[in-house]
Amino acid sequence: MSGRDAENAAQAMSGRDAEAAARAAAGAAAGAASGHDPVASAAADWWATGVSKVEPDVIELRGQPVQELIGRIGLAEMIWLMLRGERPDPRRAALLEAALVSSVDHGPHAPSIAVARMAVTCGVGLNNAVATGVNLLGDVHGGAGEQCVRLLEEVVAGHGPRGDAGGAPGGDASGDPGGDVDAAAVVARWRARDRYLPGFGHRFHTRDPRRDPLLGLVAEAARDGVVAGAHLRAALEVERLIAPVPMNIDGATAVVYAELGFPAPLARGLFVLSRSVGILAHAWEETGQGRRNKGPIPPSILPTWL
Repeated sequence: MSGRDAENAAQAMSGRDAEAAARAAAGAAAGAASGHDPVASAAADWWATGVSKVEPDVIELRGQPVQELIGRIGLAEMIWLMLRGERPDPRRAALLEAALVSSVDHGPHAPSIAVARMAVTCGVGLNNAVATGVNLLGDVHGGAGEQCVRLLEEVVAGHGPRGDAGGAPGGDASGDPGGDVDAAAVVARWRARDRYLPGFGHRFHTRDPRRDPLLGLVAEAARDGVVAGAHLRAALEVERLIAPVPMNIDGATAVVYAELGFPAPLARGLFVLSRSVGILAHAWEETGQGRRNKGPIPPSILPTWL
C-alpha cells in the first residue's frame, strides 16, 4: 500500500469512526431525553437473570433477600431454591439431602479423587485440585446417574405401570416393585447400544450399601404421597429383569432425582456438587502428607530406570 493509499484508508476509517460516534451520541441523547439509556438497557438485557439480583445494599437469590435465608435454610434447600426458583417442602428437601450425602466419596481409587490428590502435590491450590477432579466427571466416570434418569424416564413414559397401583405405590425397597412395569423392551434397546446399563452393577459391591437406605426413603415418600413412585417402580423392575445385577448408587440417586422432578442433566450436576466435597477432603488430606509430584504408584515399586 502506497503512502497516499494508507492516508486515504486512515481518513476513511476516521470518517466511519466519527459517524459511529455521532450515531452513538445521538442515540444516547435521545435516550437521555426519554429517560431511557439504551447502552445500560442493552447491558442489562445481555446479563438478565432470574437467579440473583445484586445492587448496592441488596442481594436477592431467586427473589428472596439473602438475609432472610441465612440461618433459616439448609444447603439442600438452598440448592433446590437456586436450581428451581422455589423452596421445597421438608420431605423433598430431606430426599435431596440424602442423595447428596450418599454420593460424597468412594475412595482414592476413583479417578476424580486420585487425580485431585496428585494435582495438589504439584504446587497448585485446592481450587485447582478440586477443578482437576471435577473435570474428570464425564460420561463414564460420573455420568451414569444422568444416563439412568433417561433410562427410567423412557420406561415410565414408554411403558409405565399397569394394573392397580394402589396400596404401596413405591413398592418395597428390598425388591418388590409394587406394580407391573414392563421395561423389557427399553432394557433391550439400551443393551443393544452398550453392554453397560447405567445405574446397575458395581465392580466392588455385590450389593451397594447405599441402595437400600435411599430406596427405602423413596418408598416411604411414595407411600405418603410426597413423590409419585413411578421411577422407583421402573428401577426395581429393571433390576428384576437383569438379576442378579443389582442397582448401584447411580441408579438409586437417579431414582431420587427423577422422583423429585430434576431433569436428567441436573442429575450429573447434583452428583458433581456432592462428589466435590469428597474431592476437597482428599485433596486437603493430601496436603498434610508432605509429598511432592505424587504419581500413580509409590516410588518404592517403580522400575530402577524411571
